[in-house]
Order: sequence, then C-alpha cells, then structure tokens
Amino acid sequence: MLDLKYIRENPQVVKDAVRAKGEDCDIDAILKIDKKRRELISEKESLEAKKNRVSKKISIAKKQGQDVSSLIADMRLVSEKIAVLTSSLRDTEQKLNDELLTVPNLPQSDVPVGVDETANKIVRYHGDRRDFDFKPRPHWEIGEIIGALDIPRGVKISGSGFYTLTGPGAMLERALINFMLEMHTVEHGYKEVMVPYLAGKKAMISTGQIPKLAEDMYDLPDDGLYLIPTAEVPVTNLHAGEILSLEQLPKYYCAFSPCFRREAGSYGKEVRGITRVHQFHKVEMVKIVEPETSNEELEKLLADAEDILRKLDLPYRVVLLSTADLSFAAAKCYDLEVYAPGMDSWLEVSSCSNYGSFQTRRMNLRYRPQKGAKPVYLHTLNGSGLALPRTVIGILENYQQADGSVTLPDVLKPYMRGTEKIEPI
Repeated sequence: MLDLKYIRENPQVVKDAVRAKGEDCDIDAILKIDKKRRELISEKESLEAKKNRVSKKISIAKKQGQDVSSLIADMRLVSEKIAVLTSSLRDTEQKLNDELLTVPNLPQSDVPVGVDETANKIVRYHGDRRDFDFKPRPHWEIGEIIGALDIPRGVKISGSGFYTLTGPGAMLERALINFMLEMHTVEHGYKEVMVPYLAGKKAMISTGQIPKLAEDMYDLPDDGLYLIPTAEVPVTNLHAGEILSLEQLPKYYCAFSPCFRREAGSYGKEVRGITRVHQFHKVEMVKIVEPETSNEELEKLLADAEDILRKLDLPYRVVLLSTADLSFAAAKCYDLEVYAPGMDSWLEVSSCSNYGSFQTRRMNLRYRPQKGAKPVYLHTLNGSGLALPRTVIGILENYQQADGSVTLPDVLKPYMRGTEKIEPI
C-alpha cells in the first residue's frame, strides 16, 4: 500500500506509475474520498470540541442552580450529529482503504519503462548452451522414457494442470529441495521455517495477492482461508503488526512449501508438460530489512538464487523486468530464466523482488531505528530459490543423453543415494 500523504502530494507521479504498470485504478477518485474523509474528521472534531466546552458550562451552571435544559437539548442534537458523522467517517475510511488496495507499488527509477515484456532488459547470461549431437527431447518425453513423469495420471486424479512425479522424478525433486534448503541455510545465512499452507484473507491482503490476484487464488470460503500461492505469504506475515528493534534486523528466512494457483487466463501458450501448473513445489527466500539497505539486499538475494543455478550448472540469464511486466506489488524485480533446449525456450525459475514498504504498510510491520525513536516501516523482499517444476525441466532437458538417459549434476548425487545417471525404464 502506498503512503496516502505521498499520493496526495504527488498525484501525477502516481498516475504515471499506474499507467506505466498497465494497472487500472482511479487516483482522482481516491483523492476525492480522502478530501471527504478529512472534511468529516474536521467537522466531527469541531463538534466534539463544542460539546466538551458546553458540557463544562452545563456542569458549572447546574452547580449555580441555573436552568440548563436548552443547553442539554442542544447538546443532544450535537451528539446525534456526531454519531451520524462517525458512521459516515467509518464508511468513508473503509471505502478509501478499499480503493488504496487497488493502487500498485511504484516502480523504482531504474526499472525500464515499456508497454509489454519486450521492454525487459537482459542483464547478463551465464553458462553455455549445450551443443547436442542429436535433437534434444522436451521434458515430457524424457520424463516418460525414464519413468519420472506421469502427466495423464495427474490429470486423471485432479484435471488439467496437474501431474505426478514417479520414481526417479519424485526422488529428483526431493533431492533438489534438500539441496536448496541446505544451500540457503548453511551457505547463505537464512533461517529455515515451516509455515502453514493455508492463510487468512488478512495475510493475503498484506502481501498483495488480494484483491488484485483474487481470481488466481484457491479459496475455502467456509473457513475464510486460502491455499497459499507461495510461501511468501505466510513467511512475510510472520512479523505482521510488530515493531522490531534494530538489533533484530535483518531477518532472512527460507521455506519449502507447495504452491497453489488457478493460473486464470494463463493457458494457451504453455499447455505441454509442466511449465504452467496449478500445484507445484518451491523453496522461497524472504528478507525483512532496513529501508536504506533494501536495494543492496535485492542484489544479494539475486546472487543467492543464482548460486543454486551455478552449482547445478544450468545455463541461465538474468532479466530486469520492465514496468509492464512488473508485478502489482513489486518496485523492482529480476527474473532468472533457465534455457530448456528440448523446448527451445527460456523458463522463469525465480523472481527476485524488492517491495519497499508496500507490504509492510499493509501489515503494519515497523522497526525503531534507535531506542525511543518513532517507528519506521521496514522493507520486504522475496525470491524463489528455486521453483521446482522448471528447475526439474532444466535438468532433464540439459542433462539428457541420446539414449534417453539423464545424467545428474554433481551437487545432487549425495541427495540421490549416489546415483549418477537415471536410465530409461
């Protein structure tokens, strides 16, 4: 959520940012509601002050034996007017809050401006694409050959957009999860947490999934809960409503979780295989930091995600997202994309984002820069470290052999009981 004072003082800046992000919200309407709110507050406070003054006069007059019936009658009318104003103010503030939830975060000044993803900037490439002496197969063919992937049975159980990993496929994904968690906790300094996979509406609003992405969420209305789309939601909300001390910062967390997304309107261009599915696993990194350090922390977060890909020896590229491709809540975001030779595509395996104070204002998460100082909103960041389906795709397609077998990255062998190659079944 943006600072209302900032919107009030910089309406055109906010309008330009909303337009650059391709979002739809009415800043003028918000300012109009805000003006009405301030008028109601002023009128209410004026009447309350009048009531307090007259109440003192009534008290003094009563002691002097004076007739105060007309003053009491006047104050009864004032009290009724205050009650009406209080109700109107409550409704106006709720309407203002609802409208503020539709305003996206402002892109940072170094984010490329564009109307679509073609404005994204490729920052760098890492690793060479493998030169195959045979035509590389897509992962859905490799997965079937080695008995690792069974899409039809996943569809049979749950419908389109679901899949089943079997035998070496399930073992490979588990190995990746353990490898990633160990890297982030031992090498990168994150604290591992296990969090609920169901979150309340308040938590979903806090991180920006609702109302913007409500149609993509799986909800349980009878319980007031949502299946989490990412561990970002529960992990970032761990300290919601708290005031942290400087000594408690920074907070680095990582968590493994399943993720659930309807992917409403996303199908059509990626219907084969497991590139876009409704349920998948992911290891997530979350940072809660001082505002002055958040851009530096974003670069470190990106480096931690890259370290996983480097150790897996997968060719990838770093992409700085443009305003049009930036998420609703993010101020700046890098995507990490792995090259999949069987699909001849670059697949996003991580998004590393700086949210500034956008999420912490929603969840009222602050810190005191020093003892006795006024609380200040913290900055939050998160990044996938990594998302599993496309990382699995990257391994299957980049490590495939002509006979259909798949060799394994060296770093995964200890997690695969020493297995060096997955053979065809």
